[in-house]
Amino acid sequence: MEKLLKDLLMSDGISGYEENVANIMTNALSKVCANVETDNFGNVIGKTGKGKKKIMIAAHMDEIGMVVKNITEKGYIYFIKIGGINDSILPGKIVEIINKKGEHITGIIGAKPPHLMTAEEAKQPIKYTNMFIDIGISSKEEVLKVLDVGDQIIFEPSAGVLNGDFCYGKAADNRISCYAMIKIMAALSQLKNLDAEVYACATAQEEVGLKGGKTSSFKLNPNFALIIDTNIAGDMPGIEEKVSALKLGEGVAITMIEASGRGTIVPQKVRKLMVDTAKKNKIPYQIDIIDGGMTDGAVVYTNRNGILTGILSIPTRYVHAPISVFNMKDINAAVDLAVKTIEKAAEKF
Repeated sequence: MEKLLKDLLMSDGISGYEENVANIMTNALSKVCANVETDNFGNVIGKTGKGKKKIMIAAHMDEIGMVVKNITEKGYIYFIKIGGINDSILPGKIVEIINKKGEHITGIIGAKPPHLMTAEEAKQPIKYTNMFIDIGISSKEEVLKVLDVGDQIIFEPSAGVLNGDFCYGKAADNRISCYAMIKIMAALSQLKNLDAEVYACATAQEEVGLKGGKTSSFKLNPNFALIIDTNIAGDMPGIEEKVSALKLGEGVAITMIEASGRGTIVPQKVRKLMVDTAKKNKIPYQIDIIDGGMTDGAVVYTNRNGILTGILSIPTRYVHAPISVFNMKDINAAVDLAVKTIEKAAEKF
C-alpha cells in the first residue's frame, strides 16, 4: 500500500476536527497544484490549469467518530456519536481519544455484560448512551490530566493489504477518494490542452450534513462539479443484488440517483457523458442507484442557480464501521474515468 494512502487512512479527522488529515491533503496537493489554500470552513482547495471554465472535484476528508461528553467520578467516559454509527458495532471496540496536545489515549468501549442483564434488558439492543469508554484510570481528577470534554474519539487506526488488490483501512469513507483526487489532480496537471481551471476540494463535515461541499461550491461556482465518494458494495452475505449490485474489483460506480431522489439526481446529459466516456476509453464501471445515503453532490448541484454535477463512487464493504474493505482496481478506475470526464466536461459544459 502506498504511504500516502496509508497515512490518509490512519490519520484522525472526525467531522469538525479535520486539521491533521487536512495537513496531509495540503502537503500532497501542493506537489500537483499551482496553489493550495484552506478556507474559513476548513476545506482544503487546490488549483491547477488555466481557462475560462471552472471545474470542481470534491472528496470529503472527515470520518465518523465520537466526542467526549462526560467523565464520571470513577474515570469512565461517556460520549456522543459524530456521523452515522450503528450502536451494535461499538461494544468492545478499541478507540483512541486525541487530546489538545495531539496525544492518543487508548480506550475500550464498555457496556453492561449480558450475564448481569435482566431478561427484559437482554431483549433490547444496547444503546450508545449506556456505553462508556474505559482508559484504565479510576478517577475523574486523573482522567482530566490527560484529556477533556470535547476531545475527539476515533476507531483504532489500521490499514493494509488484505489480499492482492483487496485492501482495508479505517476511514476508507472517504480517504480513499481523497487519495484518488490527488492522483486525478496529478494527471490533470500534466495535460497541455485542458482549457479550464480545476479545483480539488477536500471538504469538511460531510458526514454531519454535507456542509463543506455547500460552502466550497458556493465560493467556486463551477461550470461542472465531480464528486468522488464511496458506496456500499453488495458482494457480501446478507445483501441481495436488488439492494446493491456493486462488486469490489469490477470498476468505479457511476452514481445516477441518491437517496431515492432526495439526494442528487444526476442530470441526464452528465450521466450520458460519463457512461460514454467510460465505454470509449474501456474503463471498467458499474451503475449505481441508491435508496439511502447521499454525497456532497446533493448540496453542490442545488447551490446558487444549479451546478452540473456528476458522482463517482468507489465500492466499499463495511462502510461506517471501524474497518472497511476496498479494491485498488476500483480506485484506479475512478482516477481514469474522472480525468477523462473532466477533459470532456471542459469541452461540453
